[in-house]
Amino acid sequence: MSDKRKPKSSTANSKYQPSATSSRTTYILGGVAVAIIVALIVGGLVWNNSQDDGGGVDEAVLSENAALIIGEPSAPQTIDVFEDFMCPVCQEFEEQSGTAITEAINNGSLRVRYHMLTFLDDRSASGDYSTRAAGAAQCVGTGEDKEVFEKFHTALFTNQPEEGGDSDLSNADMARLAGAQGASPQTQQCVADGARVTEATEASEQSRNQLGKATGGQVATPTVLSGGEPVNGIMDGTGWLDQLLNEQG
Repeated sequence: MSDKRKPKSSTANSKYQPSATSSRTTYILGGVAVAIIVALIVGGLVWNNSQDDGGGVDEAVLSENAALIIGEPSAPQTIDVFEDFMCPVCQEFEEQSGTAITEAINNGSLRVRYHMLTFLDDRSASGDYSTRAAGAAQCVGTGEDKEVFEKFHTALFTNQPEEGGDSDLSNADMARLAGAQGASPQTQQCVADGARVTEATEASEQSRNQLGKATGGQVATPTVLSGGEPVNGIMDGTGWLDQLLNEQG
């Protein structure tokens, strides 16, 4: 996975018109003989994985399955950020902490491994938006520098479809959105073709398994890990990040 990065931008040229994000409703989805119970908690997502085999987080797996790793290898602090592009609370997390994270990356104090999970597909109009958006992020992450990835990452959250809504972004829409953030024609074609959806699905599964190891089987988005342990207070402003950086100072 290459080391690349960047800031924000907005939607330009997308046919999609974003709707207001859903209220913080709790959903529980269950079924007979299903080992994994999915619950949407205050707009975020929690999985209780009864098949978690315990053990510690594997740093190599986290590194290999990140959508992108941004920041210098020598940075004193590395975090893993787990998100789903359909998750409203992930959007809130990005609004609250995205700029601070970018600043810490740019000043050399932070390295971030982004993990895009895909279990909110059934809350999208197309039924596979989380997976397609994760695949689009893989295209941009592998084809562009870190700045274009960060802009595209931000733009997808800025244009987040409504949970349970009647529309979301098509691959063509996301390709145009990537182009508006500076992605090359080749990268835009990768997004339009959904060329990395399978890769994104496999990476999501591996990342979800590692997150389950860190949390004893409960997997939620957004989640931040530091040293393989969940970070508390990530939805309470940027104090969580200040504390991590001060500990390394």
